[in-house]
Amino acid sequence: MLRVVAGLGNPGMTYRRTRHNAGFRNGRDPGRARRRRSSRARPARGRGGWCLAGETTFAGQPVLLVKPLAFMNASGQPVARVLAAAGASPADLVVVVDDVALELGRIRVRACGRHGGHNGLRSVIEELGTEEFARVRIGVRQGELPGELADYVLAEVPADEAELFEEALSRAADAVECVVREGVVAAMDRFNSSRA
Repeated sequence: MLRVVAGLGNPGMTYRRTRHNAGFRNGRDPGRARRRRSSRARPARGRGGWCLAGETTFAGQPVLLVKPLAFMNASGQPVARVLAAAGASPADLVVVVDDVALELGRIRVRACGRHGGHNGLRSVIEELGTEEFARVRIGVRQGELPGELADYVLAEVPADEAELFEEALSRAADAVECVVREGVVAAMDRFNSSRA
């Protein structure tokens, strides 16, 4: 059974180091999770330019690591196309995203659920027609949130938050691997209660 891990974000250098691109940076930058098992990983452009993808394995489990090439609020379409092309279902999907509801350094694993105001998750749910897919959320909030959330998530991670942010990305990669190898419940037990 192939598992598909999609790290959501905005393509282009302008957004590369923003909070909103935590999913991109976790899923393939050029492959935080992939580097751990990189001997068989081969980066490739998805059919039709929908995504960048790398194949790897976690404990013998084949995994396709995906970076959609659509902007966040339209990322559901390439995710749906990749699933269809791979012969995979939403049950085989793990989506990795940023989350302003979680403080910086926290990871939250969920088996399914609503989008919680996250436009990337909203797009994936709309395109797949279901909320029944796993997700790993990476906390990016530090202190009180400003009134304009778009400016906050689209700002670069400041230097004084960078170390904790990088630690959170590494823990999120561990959480993704745990979901694939041991299941969502095990990952929830291990990662939902502690900070980076």
